[in-house]
Amino acid sequence: MPQKNFKALAEEYKDALLSDVLPFWLQHSIDWQQGGYFTCLDRTGKVYDTDKFIWLQNRQVWTFSMLYTQFPQQEQRQGWLEAATHGAHFLAKHGRDAEGNWYFAIDRAGNPLVQPYNIFSDCFAAMAFSKYALAAEADWAKEIALQAYGNVLRRKDDPKGQYNKTYPGTRPMKSLAVPMILANLSLEMAWLLPGETLEEILDATVQEVMTDFWDSDRGLMRENIAPNGSLIDCFEGRLINPGHGIEAMWFMMDIADRRNDTALIHKAVDIVLNILNFAWDNEYGGLYYFMDAQGYPPQQLEWDQKLWWVHLESLVALVMGYRLTGREECWDWYQKLHDYTKSHFADPEYGEWFGYLDRRGQVLLNLKGGKWKGCFHVPRALYLCWQQFAALSEKDN
Repeated sequence: MPQKNFKALAEEYKDALLSDVLPFWLQHSIDWQQGGYFTCLDRTGKVYDTDKFIWLQNRQVWTFSMLYTQFPQQEQRQGWLEAATHGAHFLAKHGRDAEGNWYFAIDRAGNPLVQPYNIFSDCFAAMAFSKYALAAEADWAKEIALQAYGNVLRRKDDPKGQYNKTYPGTRPMKSLAVPMILANLSLEMAWLLPGETLEEILDATVQEVMTDFWDSDRGLMRENIAPNGSLIDCFEGRLINPGHGIEAMWFMMDIADRRNDTALIHKAVDIVLNILNFAWDNEYGGLYYFMDAQGYPPQQLEWDQKLWWVHLESLVALVMGYRLTGREECWDWYQKLHDYTKSHFADPEYGEWFGYLDRRGQVLLNLKGGKWKGCFHVPRALYLCWQQFAALSEKDN
C-alpha cells in the first residue's frame, strides 16, 4: 500500500463505504413489508432468518441518521434518511415494553421474543433516536432518546437487574463494556444534555475506564474487575477482550481531543499499542478474540477466532492515534492491520465484509449479518477512517 498517501486512503475508505457497504444493506436488509431491518443475511444478501434484534435495529437507524447529518451534499442522503425513518418508526412502535425498557429481540412483525435483559438495547436506542432526532428534526424521537438514556443511567450499576444469573454477593464484578459505551453514548447525546451533566458523566467514565480497568502492570484493559477496582483471579477476572480494550481507547481519545488533553491521548495510544502487541497472532496474523491475562486457556471456545469488529475498531484507534500524536508506531501497526483486514474480511465478489474467520484467516461463517453483526461496525469504521485520513490530507496541504 502507498506510504502515507492520506488523500488516496481517504478515497479508498470513502469508496468502500458509499459504493460497496451501504448499497449492500440498502438493497438487502430493509423489510419494506413489515418494518425494520433484516440482519440475518448470507454472503449474497439473502435473508436466512427474519427475527429482529433490537440493538442491531437501533444501530442501523443510527448509521443512516449519522450519514445523513454528516453529508449534506451527498446525492444518496435522501435514501439514507428514508432508511433511518423506516427503522425508527418500527422501533418506536414495537421496540419497548410498557415500562419503556427495550427488548433484546422481536419477531418479524414486532412481537416480543426476548426480554429486555440487555442494557445495550437501551444504549443503542438512545444513540439511534438522538441521531435520528437531529436528522429528521423530530421532537418525538428526542423524547425517546432521553428516555432510553435515562434507562442506561438507572441501570448502569446493575445492568442485568432481575435477569442476572449470578448468585448475589459472592463475587460481584463490574464490566468494562458499561462505562466505555456510556462514554461514547454521552458524546452522542451531547446536544441533548446540559453541559454540566455531560462533563460530569464524561469525567466519571474516563476515571473509571482509565483507572479501575487499566492493569498498569501489564498495560492492558481488564474486561471484568471487582467493584472496588481490584483484580479477580478467575476466568472472568483474567479475561482480556482486545477489541473492547482498543475500542474503549479510541472513545477516550475522542473525549481527550475534545478537551485538548494530550496526556490522556498518549496514555490511550500506549494502551492500544500494548494490547496489539499482546493480542497479535504471530503465526497466522490477526488479533485474537479473547485471551487470558496470565496465559491460561480462556473459557471461550471461540477465543482464537478473528472477528471483523475487533480489527475495524483497531484501525479506527490507530488512524485516530496517528492523527493526534504522529507516532510512527501507530502508522506501522495501521499498515499491518490494514493489509490483514482488507485481504481477509472484505468480499469483493458480493460486497460488504465477512464477520468470522478461523485462526488461520479462513472464512468460518459464510454470512454478512446475523444475531450480532449488522449495519454498524463496518460502515462506522470506514466513515471514521475516511474522515481521519481526510483531516491528515488537509494538514499535509
